[in-house]
Amino acid sequence: MPPAIGITAAEHIAIGLVDGHQLAAPLRIHSTEPGPDSLLSMPPAEIAACFVREIQAVDSSRQACAIGVALPGIVRCGYIEESPNLRQLKGAHMGDLISNALAEAGIAAPVSIFNDADVMAAGLAATRGVLHQHIRVWTLGNGVGFGVYPGREGVWEGGHMVVSLDPRERYCGCGGQGHLEGVMGHRAMRLRFLDMEPDEIFENARLGDQRCTNFVELWHRALAAATASSIHMVGPGKFFISGFNAKHVDLALLNQYLHEMVKMSPLQGYVFEVVSGSDEIGVIGAAVNALRLALPE
Repeated sequence: MPPAIGITAAEHIAIGLVDGHQLAAPLRIHSTEPGPDSLLSMPPAEIAACFVREIQAVDSSRQACAIGVALPGIVRCGYIEESPNLRQLKGAHMGDLISNALAEAGIAAPVSIFNDADVMAAGLAATRGVLHQHIRVWTLGNGVGFGVYPGREGVWEGGHMVVSLDPRERYCGCGGQGHLEGVMGHRAMRLRFLDMEPDEIFENARLGDQRCTNFVELWHRALAAATASSIHMVGPGKFFISGFNAKHVDLALLNQYLHEMVKMSPLQGYVFEVVSGSDEIGVIGAAVNALRLALPE
């Protein structure tokens, strides 16, 4: 496969030249202060211009034959229909903005835009040599993503699955009630616990704080409920869990709750694996998906 460029932009911008399902050079991180809110102040055109500058830096010899860009939200044909966690992108045609900026820089490689969780699934499939398999991944970061590989038609906003009927559950970034992201999302946890950060919530739960313990149980039940919904609709299989909050997952507790929810024996062949949600995997996945579109079999 020829080289391609992958870009991810959720908590910060990461970019790399990918050749043979691995980075051809060290990964570049644009933001000097990565964090869940580091991109919120950048308008769409500025983000597109930043992408082009970084593309020129990682591929000065113009080797790449395709460029894949991963962004959070509902993405269709380069258009960002909705993005609760990068709200300024709603309504932006990022495909056109990036392509036009590339043309001004004399770069002709085609650009494809993908959901950020989907490229994580593609990156896991590529780096593990299972591009022939169906991959599902939960990404636990500022929001909650649900990625699938191979990509298919549909919205796949799994972070907005309804996991609670409690009308007080209004912490999701989209404003909806009872959503998975409203329980598990980093920003949602900060809103729920105004007196402590998410890491402190889990630490206090380990120390026996009842309020935090109750929430940690809810956190795991919410992920089990959303996973059970996927299993009941699509079938069992392997679920990867990644993202900077995946470190808080207690697999024994998660499996216990899921076992309580999935009782039909043909659906019980499921397994979880917590993996590094590294920028490298996402960048590789974005490049792999872009090549699939640019060089169809």
